Amino acid sequence: MRFHVSHTHTHHRWKALAFACLTAVALAVSGCSIQITSQPDPSIGEDTMLINADKGNPLFDRNFNPYMTNTRTASRWIYEPLILINPLDGTETPWLSDSWEQPDATTIVMHMRDGVTWSDGTTFTAKDVAFTLQLIEDYPELDIYGAWQHLDSVSVDGDSVTMTLKSEDSPALAIIGKTMIVPEHLWADVEDPATYRNEDPVGTGPFVLGNYNDQQYSMDKNPSYWQADKVEIEHLLLPSTNNQLDTVTRGYDWSYSFISDVSGTWGAASPHNKWWFPNAGVIGLIPNNEVAPFDNVDVRRGIALALDRQSIADVASEGYMKPAGQTGLILPNQEKWLDPRIPNDGIVEQDTDAALEAFARAGYTQKDGKLVGEDGQQFTFSLTSANGYSDWTRAAQAVQRQLADIGIDVELNMPQPAGYQQAISNGDFEVALGGMGNGDVYQAFNSLMSSDFYVPVGESTSNNFERFRSDEADRLLREFRSTVDEDRQRDIVNELQQLVYDELPVIGMYYGGSWGLYSDAKFTGWPSEEDPYMIPQNYDSAPLLTFTKLKRVTEDQK
Repeated sequence: MRFHVSHTHTHHRWKALAFACLTAVALAVSGCSIQITSQPDPSIGEDTMLINADKGNPLFDRNFNPYMTNTRTASRWIYEPLILINPLDGTETPWLSDSWEQPDATTIVMHMRDGVTWSDGTTFTAKDVAFTLQLIEDYPELDIYGAWQHLDSVSVDGDSVTMTLKSEDSPALAIIGKTMIVPEHLWADVEDPATYRNEDPVGTGPFVLGNYNDQQYSMDKNPSYWQADKVEIEHLLLPSTNNQLDTVTRGYDWSYSFISDVSGTWGAASPHNKWWFPNAGVIGLIPNNEVAPFDNVDVRRGIALALDRQSIADVASEGYMKPAGQTGLILPNQEKWLDPRIPNDGIVEQDTDAALEAFARAGYTQKDGKLVGEDGQQFTFSLTSANGYSDWTRAAQAVQRQLADIGIDVELNMPQPAGYQQAISNGDFEVALGGMGNGDVYQAFNSLMSSDFYVPVGESTSNNFERFRSDEADRLLREFRSTVDEDRQRDIVNELQQLVYDELPVIGMYYGGSWGLYSDAKFTGWPSEEDPYMIPQNYDSAPLLTFTKLKRVTEDQK
């Protein structure tokens, strides 16, 4: 899976734009600089946020069913979850549920917030929650977070919902809590919720649908919102066309995109334009443990020791991101979980001599500048990445160059994104570029190492693409699920980190970013490195918290 790395990078587009500008205005041959400026539409009011968060294909399809993949982005600001979770570090913020208990590892009791109404004036109750959970069980395609992989039954008592789990499963709280709740009094009569387009949505969220056409739609503040006093934005405006040039020049208040040379493009367009690119995952090499010689930990260790992570990070991310450790954690977000016994925050420094020693233990030695096996053949392998992901391509090329320095011949295989995803799912690769990490520490290690996701090469899996198997990892993951004792969970996470560090199921290289772009011309209080209360993404449920934190810029502040 990819970690918040944009599918549409712009390095070449900016080069093309620069060349076109030079040609069009016939500037002097001595050279020039191009000043791209932001030109906000003066008809957009000071109480309105222009947000680059939805994209037509090329036009909008009116679909506000929050469970469908092609839903409008804003549907998830209309329908709210029980718990709001920060994907950066797993912090849980009470939302429609204002409190909960886990009396044991098989039971969750959630208490619903009082004073919440649907935007049509109907009172929100615990029965809406029970109805929604039954709905996504009856229509599994709506269970987008997999709640019923963990739930056994649901019951209501007043304003409380008791959820009995299928087994000891303490991490299930965060998964079930992400479920977006819909109104029973409207959805109970929907003939087929899985295909229902919900063109006139009614939710509990901070915004309701305003004007709509297939090129642009607006959202208006919900006056009956349970946190209306915290929302100072009166309107949202979402255009369907928002390419990279639009992002810089159109005067957006909030965007989410990787932009090459962000300071010289987005930053230079307006003094109000800011950005925050927090670490949101680990980009690394995925060795296929079912394919020799990558089933040998000394081969994996040799590759890990041969890499200069700082150089790879600088080349791949244009200096935005830093080298990542070999613990499975995302730092500094999950620093509280870091095992202090692991040296250097888990970062494996380049050590050519140690790399060659590891390869020697696996039967590889240097001869005439080549690393050869016992059969005398040069160590050669294919590195698979997705065509069009320019940062990943640069990372793959850097790996290719660095391993060539010790005599390994790396061939790059660059299928289209769909082909790449199919290859890693089916195990049709030797080594692939990919990632690890999750804001929820249990999910991070479970998706990385659990044998529940193991399938042989040729069969498809959604996690554990490297096909790693470890009885010790499975034991630790089971034990984590079975306890609600945080101290014991911390001890287990320490052991899991050590396993990732020693066994290298995935070889971490550098952090992938969450590419938040924002303007403080009209609104302040954005999430930042100094105040990382939420990931800066403007899709899914994350913006719900951001909307409550932003403050209008007053005349005195301008």
